[in-house]
Amino acid sequence: MWCYRLVAPFTFERTDLPEPDPAQLADGQVLLRFLAAGICGSDLPGFRGTQGKLPGDTGCCAAEMDGFPIHEIAGEVLASAHPAHAVGDRVVGWASGFDGLQAQVVADGDGLSRYEPDLTPQHAIGLQPLACVLYTVEQLGDLTGKRVAVIGQGSIGLLFSYVAKAAGAAHVTGVDPVDREALGPAFGVDEVVRATSDRWVRHVTDKFDVVVETVGHQVATLNHALDAAAFGATVFYFGVPDDDSYPISMRTMLRNNLTLKSGVTLERRRVLAAADTFAGRHPQLLPAYLTHTFGPHEAQAAFEQACRPDPTRVKIAIVA
Repeated sequence: MWCYRLVAPFTFERTDLPEPDPAQLADGQVLLRFLAAGICGSDLPGFRGTQGKLPGDTGCCAAEMDGFPIHEIAGEVLASAHPAHAVGDRVVGWASGFDGLQAQVVADGDGLSRYEPDLTPQHAIGLQPLACVLYTVEQLGDLTGKRVAVIGQGSIGLLFSYVAKAAGAAHVTGVDPVDREALGPAFGVDEVVRATSDRWVRHVTDKFDVVVETVGHQVATLNHALDAAAFGATVFYFGVPDDDSYPISMRTMLRNNLTLKSGVTLERRRVLAAADTFAGRHPQLLPAYLTHTFGPHEAQAAFEQACRPDPTRVKIAIVA
């Protein structure tokens, strides 16, 4: 079967592997035929050459692994050792080994859910990041009437803007150095700011009840989020950290009675189903979200596209 793996920074190579043996599935696992995958911003450091680790920090170098770094996947169930998934089901969710860039993928069935049959696989992959955003917004509580700022307006940040507005936020500000003036309003952004977060926060006078940091991969933006937060506000750090320790201003936290939250997405099957329902209530969302598609043989071009700033790009799908 076909598979792509990173053989050097910024370089994919196709290899051929034996198909997984369905008889070797552990309890709870499913075997999927690849239908589509989404490129996430958290995949890009691996593409650029960061060594990375497997989930759980087992010590294995993920960048040397077949199918890495894809984790957003839609597929057809070929074999199942999970009671909720039957052969022939079309499902979406997590490639739990971050090894989704191959023709057949073994995944944890608890991280997968069926999606509406009228969705194409390339649109369905948007349900995985949407599920993550919905789970985070649950942790933020009632957003009705609140001022929300989202630092980063990539594929995750725009979803946060959309969901916050749908949840009743009175005003949503989206901040990104890439020009999102044309796209922002379609995703619920009331104020589109083209700036880096350090320049933006210097000019913030009316601070925010909720600030979501969706950039990650460096330490500075978390403190910018704290500086933009009003007294008693909540800051959610959604971005993926590349460092074990992040210095933050405890004086700002203390004097402004701030709450700082973070965390991974739990209850994955439940929130994937919630994302499917949400997308059904907002039928314009997924078509607007998916902007670029590539075939598996174009994985190199797809990741190169994901690395380039582009005001027209939101979500990139790799489609069988």
